[in-house]
Amino acid sequence: MKKKLGIIGGSGLYEIDGFSESSWETIKTPWGNPSDQILNLKFNDQEVYFMPRHGRGHTVSPSNINFRANIDALKQKGVTDIISVSAVGSLKEELPPGKFVLIDQFIDRTYTRTNTFFDEEIVAHVSMAQPTSNDLIRLCGSALDRLKVDYQSGGIYLAMEGPQFSSKAESNLYKSWGVDVIGMTNMPEAKLAKEAEIRYCTVAMVTDFDCWHPSHDHVDIDMIIKVLQDNAGKARSMIKDIINNFEFIVNENDDTHTCLDTAIITAPDKMTEKTKNKLKTIAGRVLFSKNED
Repeated sequence: MKKKLGIIGGSGLYEIDGFSESSWETIKTPWGNPSDQILNLKFNDQEVYFMPRHGRGHTVSPSNINFRANIDALKQKGVTDIISVSAVGSLKEELPPGKFVLIDQFIDRTYTRTNTFFDEEIVAHVSMAQPTSNDLIRLCGSALDRLKVDYQSGGIYLAMEGPQFSSKAESNLYKSWGVDVIGMTNMPEAKLAKEAEIRYCTVAMVTDFDCWHPSHDHVDIDMIIKVLQDNAGKARSMIKDIINNFEFIVNENDDTHTCLDTAIITAPDKMTEKTKNKLKTIAGRVLFSKNED
């Protein structure tokens, strides 16, 4: 399988410039419209696909992001690996604004979002025990090392519903759980990437301390935007470094690209062609081979 890299840009990262070959493309999906067009990039013979999660100009609220369409669109382009770049609040003193965290675990506290492709007729249960790719974490870490960007490798990301920020009681609760950072967008994105058999990694960019912090008892949007702009510049440099080295990552011993082999529980004779065709991009590799068996 040829590896293709997808980048999902969060708050402050709406496009990537500096590439000689780039074009925006409209992708249709069975799940509706993605957040925006996909930016097709070519750099040193590497094909890269960029999706602005909130749309250019930040027009899509976290709860209204069509996560299924975004992942389906990237899978249509042949993306095998996703790096999600996300703005977050910090729940630890040692993670100040400007620091990056390479996430390896999630806690999902969202409640209004459809979090699976398999919600009608065909049932699948993928494991989320290891939700992110160690290979991609190492790749991002190496890029940040070369750029001398301060980061922590490993951390827990709590996804809240939003769009409001936390109450102080909530912030202190999440801090007591040992959570590192808090954001609004990586769930169900990470779950859907796994269902689509795409390896996933989150680069969380700290913009502020959450309101547990005595000097940050409320979040100031102007302050966040200032840090966002600085972080976005670092993220663009990181992405270009990652593209340069993406082909050299070692395929780790994980089952992401084949996880649906053992996840789909529905009997093949109970699957209609309509539902299978809806899932063709996400699970066609398994669904149509099951049908042939």
